Amino acid sequence: MPETALQDYAHMSDRALRSSGATIDIRRTSKSYEGPEHGLCRALWLLCSAANPPQTILQPDVTPGQCWPFQGSRGQVVIRMPAPIQPTAVTVQHIYKAVSPSGTVSSAPRHFTVSGVDEEAEEETLLGTFMYDVEKEAMQTFPLKELSRAFQYIKLFVRSNWGNTEFTCIYRVQVHGKVASQTSSPQPEDMRRPLLNKK
Repeated sequence: MPETALQDYAHMSDRALRSSGATIDIRRTSKSYEGPEHGLCRALWLLCSAANPPQTILQPDVTPGQCWPFQGSRGQVVIRMPAPIQPTAVTVQHIYKAVSPSGTVSSAPRHFTVSGVDEEAEEETLLGTFMYDVEKEAMQTFPLKELSRAFQYIKLFVRSNWGNTEFTCIYRVQVHGKVASQTSSPQPEDMRRPLLNKK
């Protein structure tokens, strides 16, 4: 896909923004990294007592250290949108190596998949398989397989990172798409007709 088209996606509304009502499905999301406290804080150059929660990825703050870490190189997060959408693309963002306090971005996600997930059942619909390239732009947009159905839950499954064996950090995930059209309701004149005929 041409670069201009990807830029158009990146400027579309973010349906996974926390301030707009998006949340994390904790039940279907990997646990936050709970390794040696001082090890993670030292790696991110932070004074902290606990890791950031998964909700961190739904906020626009991507300053160094403002990421959500999970154990190891494989993990997942399930995002609940405020309303069902027909997803068209996702944007994944990390930080540049040049601004990383540790001098490395080995904890950045590498290979990952994106799926639409049913609300109650565990059925998933694969929407794409991708690679986040740390040698490219920090914000990378990936077009999804466009389907006629809508999803309120989107799952991002990280299959590998760029070499960190202890944890993987996700800074921000944006979900772009069209809000699903709502079920049509009776026309006002249809609703008024019985009242007009009533004596």
